[in-house]
Amino acid sequence: MMYIARDDGLNIIETTKASLDHQALYERLMSCASGKGNDPFLAQMLASWMSGKGALPRFMGLNEETFKAMISGSFAQFKNAGLQTRCDIEPDRASELEDVKTLLLDHRSHRSDEELWIAQIVATGCMGSDHLWSDLGLFTRKSLGEMLLYNFRPLAEQNINNMRWKKFFYRQLCAKEGFILCRSPSCETCSEYDVCFAPEGA
Repeated sequence: MMYIARDDGLNIIETTKASLDHQALYERLMSCASGKGNDPFLAQMLASWMSGKGALPRFMGLNEETFKAMISGSFAQFKNAGLQTRCDIEPDRASELEDVKTLLLDHRSHRSDEELWIAQIVATGCMGSDHLWSDLGLFTRKSLGEMLLYNFRPLAEQNINNMRWKKFFYRQLCAKEGFILCRSPSCETCSEYDVCFAPEGA
């Protein structure tokens, strides 16, 4: 299968999926990273996205201008800015995406541009059907937790029981609107406990 990739000037070049190994791409990205705290997280997501992994759409859910700013700001020397074969998010989920993004941005840690990018990317990843860390292209669930703590600590610290992050976000949104998300009297006695909570240490 042939994919369309672009260099750092967004000029179209061709490559095959087989040639895009996400671990090798991650190492290339980190070799020219800016040294910012979010570089490892962005490099994981970008490497996976470029190699066809995860569920992020075109430009990782960002607009083209913001995507270019992210690349130039974090990986200025990187040549090969990604695949452009992905579809856009379904229009009828736009308000849902916006709600998740707003929740994240209401709990920013640093007031940096990177938080704006990551909030958009994470909210976009929540539209996927797999575990959030996998849909984002992060290598482990631990990386997702670390990224959320770094960028949205006031929110992430509220997840004291290790609830799965997507479940946690939607529970927060429902609670904000006064909805009852679950009818079980306690999480510990619920038959779907394993659906909502990750195993210890995961």
